[in-house]
Amino acid sequence: MLTLLKTIREAIVNWWSEFTLQTKLLAAATLVVSLVMSGLTFWAVNTIQQDARLNDTRFGRDLGLLLAVNVAPLIAEENLTEVAQFSHRFYSSTSSVRYMLYADETGNIYFGIPFWDPEVGTSLAIKRRIELPEDYAADAEKPMVRQHQSPDGEVTDVFVPLTMDGKYLGVLAIGINPNPAAVISTNFTRDVTIAVFISIWVMVILGGVINALTITKPIKELLVGVKEIAAGNFKQRIGLPLGGELGELILNFNEMAERLERYEEQNIEELTAEKAKLETLVSTIADGAVLIDNSMQVILVNPTARRIFGWEGAEVVGENVLHHLPAAVEIEITRPLYEIAAGEYESAEFRIPLTQPIKRTIRILLTTVLDQQRESVKGVAITVQDITREVELNEAKSQFISNVSHELRTPLFNIKSFIETLHDYGEDLGTEQRQEFLVTVNHETDRLARLVNDVLDLSKLESGRNYHLDGVDLAQAIEQILRTYQLNARDKGIELIQEVAPQLPLVVGHYDLLLQVLANLVGNALKFTKTGGRVALRTYQLQPKSSSHSSQVPKVRIEISDTGIGIAPEDQAAIFDRFFRVENRVHTLEGTGLGLSIVRNIIEKHHSKVHLVSEVGVGTTFWFDLAVFDEQASHVGKLPPAV
Repeated sequence: MLTLLKTIREAIVNWWSEFTLQTKLLAAATLVVSLVMSGLTFWAVNTIQQDARLNDTRFGRDLGLLLAVNVAPLIAEENLTEVAQFSHRFYSSTSSVRYMLYADETGNIYFGIPFWDPEVGTSLAIKRRIELPEDYAADAEKPMVRQHQSPDGEVTDVFVPLTMDGKYLGVLAIGINPNPAAVISTNFTRDVTIAVFISIWVMVILGGVINALTITKPIKELLVGVKEIAAGNFKQRIGLPLGGELGELILNFNEMAERLERYEEQNIEELTAEKAKLETLVSTIADGAVLIDNSMQVILVNPTARRIFGWEGAEVVGENVLHHLPAAVEIEITRPLYEIAAGEYESAEFRIPLTQPIKRTIRILLTTVLDQQRESVKGVAITVQDITREVELNEAKSQFISNVSHELRTPLFNIKSFIETLHDYGEDLGTEQRQEFLVTVNHETDRLARLVNDVLDLSKLESGRNYHLDGVDLAQAIEQILRTYQLNARDKGIELIQEVAPQLPLVVGHYDLLLQVLANLVGNALKFTKTGGRVALRTYQLQPKSSSHSSQVPKVRIEISDTGIGIAPEDQAAIFDRFFRVENRVHTLEGTGLGLSIVRNIIEKHHSKVHLVSEVGVGTTFWFDLAVFDEQASHVGKLPPAV
């Protein structure tokens, strides 16, 4: 039952919600008017009924008093036959009296009309006594009046005491029928009021239903359609078959939606094409690009920025950019970002070193993004440049200039000092001293020339110049180097050994550059090997490790070994750096510190790497591999990768 009532209530609520505000106000006004009219009508009916009841009461009281006066002497004489005849004549002469009952002092009924004696004795309806108030006999001169409802209307009951010479003889009960004219008028007024009330509400309900079907529903459909159009759903259509102005309005709405749908499709195609162009352009930019809105939400990010910030595989679009930036970047740019988004500044630039995801240095440029009128800030464009190489080059350049300046200062200072001494005190010096000064100047000049030549050689190698690689006979190159350093080795008492494998194939390389590599390595070996030591040059072809590497390019290994002072483990990592010299630690020999840096660059030009194995006090071995020259194919651009 409760579920049924709840369902009915929800149905009524839903039905009521379908109506417009105007319809609800009209219904409320109609309800108020109908209730006021009904109230007035029922007030009038009630007034008529009260007047009729009052008249019936007065009539019944007067009639009862009249009858009581006439029958009281007869009852006192106990002449009940006359009482019955008189009462019957009176009852027959008027239609206003419904009944007449006579009761004794105790209330027992002994005669009644339209009842007679046998009925009085046997009828269940009147066999009981009349219940009267206890003090009724004391106030017997005052009739008692009340009403009761019957099928024919409201009957007025009048109880008149019967007294004779002050003696209480009983009571006369008379029932007065309602006034027929008043009853008819009252019923008619009530029926008309109910009919008017029902008619008004039937008209209101019919009007509401017609309004809902013909006006409210189409207007609601139009409202829903307009909201859908405003939300971007241009596929919305209204299919109500209406005529007139509403039908024309619905038809025009459908035509408008169809045009907007076609226009949207065209715009989507154009926007998609432009977006694809923009994304392609942004993705091909070498610098990182991140576009954010004023609330710091990422709108666009290109692959370069993802790589720099380590965002590969992470979904950062739509997220707060500050939650995904490296800690160093977040600390540096958080406040400027908010200030630029608020329009306080137009741009800002930062240079930030990073350690995660890899060690690098980046330059970040923040720029405002304005609307078409260039009046308000719509977002911030973040440009990220990886300047690690630039920083390294600047640092290397500064280091290089500093080192070159330092290395040039020493020989120039020595040359200047000895020349000034010769110029100022030449006549006071002996021939042997002047000769010694000139030898020193010549030695420092040679040292200065070597330094300048090494700097020029290293500069050419690092400039990116391409060298043509061809087949080189290593045996010939080694023979030439040995002839060059044979005399120097003999003077120092060092044994120079050559171990070249027979029938050694040609290797891919540049003859002059390889001569320079061998010269540097052999020269260093002789320089750091004591008298009685050995320096060996070995070359042999490497054998493939297994048959699975049959496609691997064959290689030839070149080794330069000595029994010199060796290189400490802490120096081996920096031995190929520019201007790094072992003698800086042992303070025994001089050099420019560029030889091994030149060797490394030359070997890298040959797509290989130079390695070393060294032990202090035992000796050092440098070795590198070169690809075997293939006469049947072009070798430029097809060299093996560095090992």
